[in-house]
Amino acid sequence: MSDIRILLADDHHLVRAGLTSLISLMSGVSVIAEASNGRQAVELTEQHRPDIVLMDINMPELNGLAAAERITKEIPGPKVIILSMFGNEQYVEQALRSGASGYLLKDADVRELELAITAVMRGDTYLSPAAAKHATTLAMRATTNKEPLTARQREILQLIAEGASTKDIAQRLDLSVRTVETHRAQIMDRLEIRDVAGLVRYAIRTGLVRADE
Repeated sequence: MSDIRILLADDHHLVRAGLTSLISLMSGVSVIAEASNGRQAVELTEQHRPDIVLMDINMPELNGLAAAERITKEIPGPKVIILSMFGNEQYVEQALRSGASGYLLKDADVRELELAITAVMRGDTYLSPAAAKHATTLAMRATTNKEPLTARQREILQLIAEGASTKDIAQRLDLSVRTVETHRAQIMDRLEIRDVAGLVRYAIRTGLVRADE
């Protein structure tokens, strides 16, 4: 049986190195590529078609949740396990909505990482214990709560919060300036926020960007 092929996505080189070292201890699992931001993670997933993408949430340009949604919707096959420092309900809910098959806390040990990989490869969903306690609540809310923004709008909001200009966003996403301006107006309307500072605060609060970015 061939190795389970893993793509690592994290914007910290030392974290990727640590994960690679942990995975090297597992039998039948190998790291085949590494990405330092969400956009690169999508591109490398398309290129290498790994079995599993281990994806950090907080990454520049395109965060892990948005990247996970792109991968699960656009690239058949690869499963996504979200890596996070946080086990709170908001992050878990967003991860599951993005199509992720697992949610693993970064302080997990090697055994739990193996369990997550095995479960996801089997077709199950794996949640760290701290995240699993929210599963019942999330299931009850799934039919009533609706994400206020589309995937494209969240992508544009992240870039706005990171300080990109309308022209920069248009170039990065291969859109017209007018289209970006339309999306920006729709984001403000849907969130009922009327200034960039408010958009930045919302992006930080919902995990699109880190507070120090």
